[in-house]
Amino acid sequence: MNISKIVHRVTNLKRAEKLALFVLWLALPVILSSWDYGLHIAISVSLWAVLALGINLVNGQAGQLILGGAAWFAIGAYASALLMLFQNWSFWATLPVSLLLGALFGFLVGLPSLRVGGDYLGIVTLGFGEIARLVLINWTSLTRGPMGLPGIPAPSVFGTEVSSKAAFFYLLAALLVGTWVLMNRLTVSKFGLQLISLREDERVAQAIGVDIGRAKVTSFVISAAVIALAGAFYGSYISFISPDAFVFNDSMLMLAMVILGGMGSPGGSVLGAVILIVAPEALRFLGDWRLVLYGTLLTGMMVYRPSGLWGLERRPRNEIKLTVKR
Repeated sequence: MNISKIVHRVTNLKRAEKLALFVLWLALPVILSSWDYGLHIAISVSLWAVLALGINLVNGQAGQLILGGAAWFAIGAYASALLMLFQNWSFWATLPVSLLLGALFGFLVGLPSLRVGGDYLGIVTLGFGEIARLVLINWTSLTRGPMGLPGIPAPSVFGTEVSSKAAFFYLLAALLVGTWVLMNRLTVSKFGLQLISLREDERVAQAIGVDIGRAKVTSFVISAAVIALAGAFYGSYISFISPDAFVFNDSMLMLAMVILGGMGSPGGSVLGAVILIVAPEALRFLGDWRLVLYGTLLTGMMVYRPSGLWGLERRPRNEIKLTVKR
């Protein structure tokens, strides 16, 4: 069976197969109960899948180049951590603050997209990411700079602290499911089609009545809010954050997941997250050669399958018909 057939099989699972896969995913804490690091990898997959879904809305669906997604990730993590450590807020009370701050900075970063696009917009977002990192490093009176913020409390559910990896897995699983449902609904909505038309040709989109400015900024706001929310969960899970945890490489990893999985496809974003988190661990026995193989595979994907493993062309036709009918 060649690679094309494998991809076709994975991306065209039947309903019963999808249900079985979902049940298997929920059973991972039991399956990996004796392998603590394996459960950590599963948690990382869920977290990065949320990040990939968030960045996919702007990069994949709207076609706007974002190179500073790690900044929104950091904003959400630091907002939640600071409120818990210095104001004694509960984890759940900090989530709306992280989400709103992410949305606010998403709005501010989205404004330049009204005047610039393509590589120039990418440079703007790259600059924003570096500015955010430098602020975290130099505002030592608030963020403790490079020393970071240790001892971030874990969330509590019904008075019980979520301290085990299995419990965190289910928390992030709930976040992933919620994000997945949101992004799928957006993809098949009128707004989702507006973003696709915007990505394909802005002039045509404007000619058919799409408010391109509003669509761009709204996509930035939603994407940033989702990524910041994931940042709050990340800080509470790791219990320690520092500026070094939110670097340019993290932004590139989010983008690579979207490109590998399929631009504009929520399913592709999750698939890309699974591959790019699990593959480096599975290939660790190759030592430094795994990076060579890793880069070769990504290059081959860009050359021979530029739409990704699960691009929008694999979107079910009944979903498209439903969207058009609406």
